[in-house]
Amino acid sequence: MNKDQLVKQVANDTNLSNKDVDLTINHALEVIKQALSNGDKVTLHGFGSFENRTRAARKGRNPQTGEEMLIPESKRPAFSAGKKFKDALNCK
Repeated sequence: MNKDQLVKQVANDTNLSNKDVDLTINHALEVIKQALSNGDKVTLHGFGSFENRTRAARKGRNPQTGEEMLIPESKRPAFSAGKKFKDALNCK
């Protein structure tokens, strides 16, 4: 399912317009991105949580030259599914 399909499904299920649902989803995603960029964790009870994880600096190789290089530390978003979400996927 892509975002357009999600918007249509939610709009059909809630009797809201596609435009309103699209704006709401876009805004919710922006709020989550902003919270993560501020270092906060976002928890949606029954669904899961989003958080930043730090990937340590490490050595790597340039694939074109084979030269060793240092890959700097970076942050990446991570999602952990909640218990109710996992149970729903496993039909419990």
